Amino acid sequence: MTPLIRIQHEDFSLQDEIDALSAGRADIGAVVSFAGLCRDENGTLAGLELEHYPGMAEAEIGRVAAEAAARWPLMGLVAIHRYGLIRPGDQIVLVLAASAHRRAAFEAADFMMDYLKTRAPFWKREHRIDGTLGGWVEAKGEDDDAAQRWEQAP
Repeated sequence: MTPLIRIQHEDFSLQDEIDALSAGRADIGAVVSFAGLCRDENGTLAGLELEHYPGMAEAEIGRVAAEAAARWPLMGLVAIHRYGLIRPGDQIVLVLAASAHRRAAFEAADFMMDYLKTRAPFWKREHRIDGTLGGWVEAKGEDDDAAQRWEQAP
């Protein structure tokens, strides 16, 4: 199983990605999906600018995906992350994990998202509706704590 990793400007279709992952596969018993959206917590966000280092982002996500594939019996794994200016309500990230059984698919998807939030080389900057630029978004401690739990897991 080779994970599919894409960094792209354009939006994605959750259903199209699930269909592509599971096409012709009668052995897949579970596909777990996570689609992350841009949110505006306090009504001031016009968009979130996401930048990445081409090549580095794909390599790091690929490394983490390979670790997920080594930990769980996966039949497919997809990670798509967008860059550019993302508006509130728009999709930012998609993770699909496919396995014969649900538990492996849930855990692998959770693992991937914890690491995408903490290790993937993306930088986020707020664009406010009043036309000003916010600062670069800092990582959150709870995201680091969530990823840390996988260090102890077998």
